[in-house]
Amino acid sequence: MSAREIVRLMNEDEGAVLRALTAAEEPLAHAIERAAHAFQTGGRVIYVGAGTSGRVATMDAAEMPPTFGIEPDRFIALIAGGNDAGGKAIENAEDEIHTPVVALNELRIGANDVVIGLAASGTTPFVVSAIRHARQKGVWTCGIANNRNSPLLREADLAIFLDTGPEVLTGSTRLKAGTSQKLALNRISTGAMVLSGKVIENLMVDVKASNAKLKERCARIVCELSTATQDEAWDLLEANDWNIRRVLDALKSPAGRT
Repeated sequence: MSAREIVRLMNEDEGAVLRALTAAEEPLAHAIERAAHAFQTGGRVIYVGAGTSGRVATMDAAEMPPTFGIEPDRFIALIAGGNDAGGKAIENAEDEIHTPVVALNELRIGANDVVIGLAASGTTPFVVSAIRHARQKGVWTCGIANNRNSPLLREADLAIFLDTGPEVLTGSTRLKAGTSQKLALNRISTGAMVLSGKVIENLMVDVKASNAKLKERCARIVCELSTATQDEAWDLLEANDWNIRRVLDALKSPAGRT
């Protein structure tokens, strides 16, 4: 195949990803509600995965604090092989069944938490063991898999089956399966934050202004949600540690621009 033919084939094949997510709208909405409730009651959302699934989970959890201004321990990813597996493949780690149990116990999981396991095959021992242990501890669980009637989906309180079908490169679940899992977590984590009041309209009002680009974004958000000019927004943000909510409250007061 030519390079153009490869791109066209993969584009056509990946249409199955959005169809799978559309078919899973109801359980995804349920997962959003449970994740939001966990966050609002002081609990945590704990992702568990191995290989591609673990790296997808790690990425989603890592992006939550800067995007929504939350503590880094509110969304956590447990990946088979530990932190090193986030940047390189440690394939044999997915067969461990005791390590995830120890990790969950060290986190002192409780009834306010939720545990979400991801595995394309739905059979990964590391993930299935974690979900089974969490349920035994009375923690609500969700399993996300691309294989119908798999052990992960049977073990979890909520099963989310993403029917993406065979990969264009046989067995390479970093393709459609991995993409569908990333999009599923996008929906769950973003939806949970929206339900938890971390978004006004479609704006990230708790974003952390950790660089110049994000400071510009903060100023634009203030301008969109108020009558402040760009210069006024910038000055107020600088005076309020780049806290958008504090600035918006100040602008509502009679002396807000003085």
